[in-house]
Amino acid sequence: MTEPKKTKITRAGLSNAFKLYKYIKPFRVEYAFGMFFLFGSSIASLAFPQLLGDLVGAGNTGKLVENINRIALMLVGLLIIQSTFSYFRTVLFVNVTENTLAYLRQSTYNHLIKLPVRFFEQRRVGELNSRISSDVTLLQETLTTTLAEFIRQIITIIGGIAFLVYISGKLTLFMLAILPGIMLLVVFFGRYIRKFSKNIQSEVAESNTIVEETLQGIQSVKTYTNELFEMLRYKKRTNEIAKIAMKAGRYRGAFSAFIILGLFGAMVAVIWRGSVMLSQGFIDSGELFSFVIYSAFIGGSVGGLADVIARIQKFIGATEDLFEIFNEAEEPITEDESWPKKTLSGQITFKDISFAYPSRPNEHVLHNININIPENQLIALVGPSGAGKSTFATLLLQLHRPDNGKMLFDSIDSSELPLSFIRSQIAIVPQDIFLFGGSIRENIAYGKPEANEQEIIEAAEKANAMEFINRFPEGLETIVGERGTQLSGGQRQRIAIARAVLKNPRILILDEATSSLDSESERLVQDALEKLMQGRTSIVIAHRLSTIRKADQILVLDKGRIVEKGTHGQLMQLEEGIYRNLSELQYSG
Repeated sequence: MTEPKKTKITRAGLSNAFKLYKYIKPFRVEYAFGMFFLFGSSIASLAFPQLLGDLVGAGNTGKLVENINRIALMLVGLLIIQSTFSYFRTVLFVNVTENTLAYLRQSTYNHLIKLPVRFFEQRRVGELNSRISSDVTLLQETLTTTLAEFIRQIITIIGGIAFLVYISGKLTLFMLAILPGIMLLVVFFGRYIRKFSKNIQSEVAESNTIVEETLQGIQSVKTYTNELFEMLRYKKRTNEIAKIAMKAGRYRGAFSAFIILGLFGAMVAVIWRGSVMLSQGFIDSGELFSFVIYSAFIGGSVGGLADVIARIQKFIGATEDLFEIFNEAEEPITEDESWPKKTLSGQITFKDISFAYPSRPNEHVLHNININIPENQLIALVGPSGAGKSTFATLLLQLHRPDNGKMLFDSIDSSELPLSFIRSQIAIVPQDIFLFGGSIRENIAYGKPEANEQEIIEAAEKANAMEFINRFPEGLETIVGERGTQLSGGQRQRIAIARAVLKNPRILILDEATSSLDSESERLVQDALEKLMQGRTSIVIAHRLSTIRKADQILVLDKGRIVEKGTHGQLMQLEEGIYRNLSELQYSG
């Protein structure tokens, strides 16, 4: 999981952070009340030292017990008000924050899932997951506590200094000449020590990597007799951690000594100066007591402010990372299949199609492809690895748009058809099947989420999947595990075929689904595929040429171009043909 970057607080950064207001806006009334209670509790806390000083002063001057009790009751009332305000502030801020972040998470996920495939080809899943988890969690902390803490400390510092000036201007100048400088030194010293902590964390992470790698690859370690080498590598790393930690310990010790000497020394100096002024009649004991407490309040707030600002910097960095995703253009996804015709016949036409992946714009994967595929025909794509067969399929699914040329469905330019409508008419059964971690039922129903029980069972039967599903005690409710790891390859293929059957597409794309299966699984899967291909336009990416002999048309791709096309018999007549050569190589092997 990536660490949110720390960004300087700039006008542009703040402007970016204010984009969050869009998500807070629906809950702005609650947020305004939360701010009211925050200001109220902060101001109430400022009155506390003043009343404490009055209480001490009343006792020293021998005022009536009634006056002392009155001040004590005022303090109790102030505590009740402050605690009540703090409760409502916390509850309101948490409510607003959780509602805001739920809205933000939904918006981020909805935007991500609408982005084109090319975006995900250039990003790591871990990074995107970090945006929607760790970054949003950081925003949660900021909106709930950090922002409130920042406002409270600013009010404490400004209000506290105002009260100090009111009590004694001379003593305030003396305090301001000593305490802020010491607090700044504490902040910078603390930041320097935190660097050691980061270094230790980094070294520990490295040492953990060594443990993880060696244990995962223990067979290689032992095969190459590198146990001693790995032991030495781990020893060096852990010794480095110990050295850094001991150095950090010395600095922490010095820091503690500095805190005791500096902060308490400053307080002693303020009290000493106040006592001198008390003896000279410039200040009374209650005022001096209030002054010392206000000084402690201000000192604590100045020290804590640096940490709060650092958290705000991370917050701005997180919002920049998060909103960077929102600058990406979405695909035009529609919620309903609004195309009047409702279904395609299955006719496909490629006119002068050329394509290069965005990451390699100068390397064309397909060159000037021209082909007309009539409805309900079986078309096979063959050719050496890297010829462009899989790219042909991704263009059909509109996962990428061609750089040049036109793709037509039923003689209609694909750009004139809704993207969701085109994809609703196409199903793909790839070689590497991805199943979600839920039940078999959920994975089959993914082809048609509103399908009823009977439709799911019929699809599974057509895919020859009920044969193994009925052997499981839980039947359709059997959990397949992450990526379907609890099922065999042949079982995963048949679940994917059942999913495609349930979708009932007009166009079917098969990426040789039987190439890595045993003979029994291959027979069952091949039988299911033949049922699935009936009455549909089928595009088969073929690795085993024996499976496509009955194809209506075979397209031979080489270096992104169609170099041969025809039936199996026609292509076998070409003496120097690529198809004939590939076929003879397979059968001779």
